[in-house]
Amino acid sequence: MYKLPDDFYFGGATAAYQCEGATEEDGKGAVIWDTYLKKQGRFSPDPACDFYHKYPEDLELCRKFGINAIRVSISWARIFPDGFGRVEQRGVDYYHRLFAKCREEGVEPFVTLHHFDTPQCMQDLGGWLSDEMLNHFTEFAKFCFDEFGSEVRYWITINEPTSMSSQQYIGGTFPPGIKYDFHKCFQAEYNMNLVHARIVEMFKKGGYEGKIGVVHALQTVYPVSDSEADRHAADLQDALDNSFYLDGTLLGRYTPEVLALVREIIERNGQEMIEIRPEDEALLSDAARDMDFVGMNYYFSKFMRGYEGKSETFHNGTGEKGSSVSRLQGVGEEVHRKDIPSTDWDWPIYPKGMFDQLSRIKNRYGWDKEVYITENGMGCKDKFIEDRQTVDDDERIDYLKNHMEEVAKAIEAGVNVRGYFVWSLQDMFSWTNGYSKRYGLFYIDFETQKRYPKKSAYWYKKVSETGEV
Repeated sequence: MYKLPDDFYFGGATAAYQCEGATEEDGKGAVIWDTYLKKQGRFSPDPACDFYHKYPEDLELCRKFGINAIRVSISWARIFPDGFGRVEQRGVDYYHRLFAKCREEGVEPFVTLHHFDTPQCMQDLGGWLSDEMLNHFTEFAKFCFDEFGSEVRYWITINEPTSMSSQQYIGGTFPPGIKYDFHKCFQAEYNMNLVHARIVEMFKKGGYEGKIGVVHALQTVYPVSDSEADRHAADLQDALDNSFYLDGTLLGRYTPEVLALVREIIERNGQEMIEIRPEDEALLSDAARDMDFVGMNYYFSKFMRGYEGKSETFHNGTGEKGSSVSRLQGVGEEVHRKDIPSTDWDWPIYPKGMFDQLSRIKNRYGWDKEVYITENGMGCKDKFIEDRQTVDDDERIDYLKNHMEEVAKAIEAGVNVRGYFVWSLQDMFSWTNGYSKRYGLFYIDFETQKRYPKKSAYWYKKVSETGEV
């Protein structure tokens, strides 16, 4: 049994596009997913779990189940349908109502400015590869600080810069759906690190109250053996998933070791190395010094083997266990170890990776400021039990318990973890899985939009009340 701090945040996480629905309501502009999903024709983000209308009910559930914090994101296109210029007041008013309800129910909002939902008009400019978009995103951030600053105490600039760029430009599972363009992937990530730094410094120099940080999915990477080839493959994958981001945001500069790995990946794919501008280092350094917290999304670790072939990937988006493949030219091959359990979506369940990554943040990067586990959870094919009106999700409870224990161990080891957010608060739309992959503490009947607490919700309530896990 482990005891978490008395002032700990026990949160639930959401994202605007995945939970709000109402994608064309009240003047909202189009985002990249609207275009992409319509073209695919597989599933619709409407109504998702209808958080746009149902947020009062969801926040009441938070209060009743001891959830004292919630991650939400502001949809850029709901405020600026054209990406900049004209303000849609109905969108502004919605977020004012949302934050007021958070306060009423005693739930602290942690607010993300960008959670994968780039306005389509900004993607048309080039997305994260466009300086013009970076400027407009900075303007959007300033508007949010000015408009909602008295209602929000915790701001997150960008959710998962590296997983967003890699899925846009390497895996091809996020729009614009490009595969194996490592140059564009690292360039987008470099630009996101830079605009994050600009926004942090704008926030600090503007004298806004509250705290500001960034969130990334950190996937702890291990070699499958002690061979030189496997260890190098793990280093390369780590540069792709973690260290380039961590250098840029926590260290405030890119180390020669990490840049050498990045260069190797890009050039072994016959592409041109990105430009690392020396004049950007001062801004990155200032933001790393001034940033208040870092958020860590952790779901799984990776186990790597050396690989010399061409890139070959298959994304398991249906829960057909054992179908995923990831072999990247110039990086390595992900191996599914038989001694480590995995989800139906082939994500290895390895709680120790949580502790190892938290330890790295503290020991490798000297980060003693606040850390939040901003997402952690297990996607399942939940079966609703009609006569009991619930879901017996013991597998999810075991997953959450084992990972929260690793958080508690990290706190004992001196890592300044101040909160933990279950992904997700309620069942919602999943980017590449539609509605079959459920993460929520609360089951959503997507036809009726009724909410039902799962067994995990009652378990989490007890953890929140006692602080014991």
